[in-house]
Amino acid sequence: MNLRKYILAGLLVWLPLAITLWVLSWLVGAMDGIFANVLYGLGSLLPQAFNDSFAHLQSIRGLGVVLVFLVLVITGALASNVAGRWMVKQWDKLFTHIPIVKSIYTSVKKVSDTLFSSNGNAFRKALLIQYPRQGAWTIAFQTGAPSGEVAQHVGEGFISVYVPTTPNPTSGFFLLVPIADVIELEMSVDEALTYVISMGAVSPGTAVIQEKRN
Repeated sequence: MNLRKYILAGLLVWLPLAITLWVLSWLVGAMDGIFANVLYGLGSLLPQAFNDSFAHLQSIRGLGVVLVFLVLVITGALASNVAGRWMVKQWDKLFTHIPIVKSIYTSVKKVSDTLFSSNGNAFRKALLIQYPRQGAWTIAFQTGAPSGEVAQHVGEGFISVYVPTTPNPTSGFFLLVPIADVIELEMSVDEALTYVISMGAVSPGTAVIQEKRN
C-alpha cells in the first residue's frame, strides 16, 4: 500500500517537470527545423564554401530558438516606428492580393491581432456559463462581442466565449451566449486554465480557503 502511495507521490513531482521539458524540447526542435530549412535554402543559392559553414550551424542545438527570438525582437522594434509600420502595411497589401494565400493570411492576422493586441479584450476574462445544458456549468473565456451580420441576427446583449476542452485547452467550442446568463469570475485567466487542465482537481480558491481556516 505504501509503495503505491510513494509511486503516486513521485509521479506528482516528476510528471509536471517531464511534460514541461517535453514541450520545451518540441519547441526547440521545431524552431531548429525552421532554421535548418532556411539555411538549406540559402545554401542552394550560395557557393559550396558556405554550405560547410551552414552545415556546422545546423548541428548547434538551440541556435534556432536564439535566432527566432532575435528576429522577433528586431521585427517588433522596426514595426514600432513610422517607417516600420509603412513596411508592414506594404507587406499586408502584398499577401492580401495573392489568391488562396489571402484568405489564410487575413484570417490568421485578424485572430493574432485580437489575441495579442494590448487593447483587445480576448482571453482577458474568465467566465462561468451553463454548457452543454441548463444546470451544467463550465469555465469559459470571453473573446469579444458579436459584430456584423451575426450581431444583426442575434441582437444585443450577447458576448462571444471560448469553452476549452480538458485536459487539452487548445481545442474547444465557440459560443454566443447572453450576457445575463454569464457569471464573471474574479480568478485570473491563468488560474482558470489551471482549473480546466487539472479537470477541477486544482481549484484557485483552495489555498485561500485553507489559509483562512488556519
